[in-house]
Amino acid sequence: MAAGYGEILRARHAARLLAGTLVGRLPNATAPIAIVLFVRGEGGAYSLAGALAAVYGVANAVGQPLLGRLVDLYGQPRVQLPAALASALAMAGFALSGTGVLPLAYAAVAAAGLFTPPLEGGLRALWPSVLRRDDQVHTAYALDAVAQEVMFTVGPLLVTVCVSLWSPAVALLVINAVGVLGALSVVVSAPSRAWRSAPREAHWLGALRSPGLLVLLGAFLFVGVALGSITVAAVPYADEHGGDVVYGWLMAAVGLGALAGGLAYGAREWPGVPERRLRVLVGLLAVCYLPLLLMPGAVAMVALTAVAGVFLAPTLACAFVIVDRHAPRGTVTEAFSWLVTMFTVGMSVGTGVAGPVVEGGGAVWGFAVPGAAGAVALSVLLAGGRVLARPVGGEVVAASSENDPNRAVEPRFSSGDRA
Repeated sequence: MAAGYGEILRARHAARLLAGTLVGRLPNATAPIAIVLFVRGEGGAYSLAGALAAVYGVANAVGQPLLGRLVDLYGQPRVQLPAALASALAMAGFALSGTGVLPLAYAAVAAAGLFTPPLEGGLRALWPSVLRRDDQVHTAYALDAVAQEVMFTVGPLLVTVCVSLWSPAVALLVINAVGVLGALSVVVSAPSRAWRSAPREAHWLGALRSPGLLVLLGAFLFVGVALGSITVAAVPYADEHGGDVVYGWLMAAVGLGALAGGLAYGAREWPGVPERRLRVLVGLLAVCYLPLLLMPGAVAMVALTAVAGVFLAPTLACAFVIVDRHAPRGTVTEAFSWLVTMFTVGMSVGTGVAGPVVEGGGAVWGFAVPGAAGAVALSVLLAGGRVLARPVGGEVVAASSENDPNRAVEPRFSSGDRA
């Protein structure tokens, strides 16, 4: 695998596109944390911090498919760069105006989320034009997935470093300025300027006409709630155990645990159908959230937070297999987009719910939300077991020009029951 990654990175434009996309997505990856720290620095309540982060997430979930369609119609440079600039300017307005005028604060974070450029989908569309062999494309998707976990681990630390050196407002400005530079690096590249989407037709409901996919989306709404609630619940804990630095390590530990879990899960083939395996993984995910209620010292809490993230990446990986099995023919990319959108909405709901819970019962009740949300996600999967047992066509549809012109599928997620 290491040799395969090296081959990918040596391909012309590959390293630049990967690095530019990751840097360009940094504002999106760190926005909930940066918003929470900024509001707390302004003296705002936990509920306000959670609400603003939730508004950003919901706006982002709405904007991604809309901007993605514009990219398909008009190309990447004409959409991605203006969107990145608009998002950064909106966040800059939020950082400079603060939370004194709440309608303005809500409008600014909503605009920042709405105009976040769909760089992740754009990169997956570009890989086939940069790497001519299918096996290289799949390896590139794997490299992309690993790199993203690293970003979600390092990103919170970068935010807290900026907060420690300067202020939460400066952290917002710096992170978003860097994000614009990342987007610029991508859109001025030759593959991005040359890329055009292939035409495709779909039912008016698209991928949502699959009952199995609807069950999966319902479950992942609550998986997102679990992850989003930790973002807010960890703030009062960190306030009592070391401040912003501890908070950054707690958030980074979730990504580090997910990185370790994803590497271990992808290192072997798993027997059995993925629908049954997903129920086990979601159950383990919910169980691993429960030790957070103990709220030990900072070092032990960081370790528990890392454990809580271990089954996140395997759960997502298994879900991608199921999406591929249940997506109606010709809607694989749309189906993956809906999964990401529902997960993002769930995270936003989680941040919004955790704020009032923390204010009413403290951090311990905030850490009870992830376990409860994980249990609900498992219940949805169990209730929809019969529907999930009937995948569309019974087998996975491999990536092809007929299934998805851009071949934007996940690595190792398109053959039989492998994950």
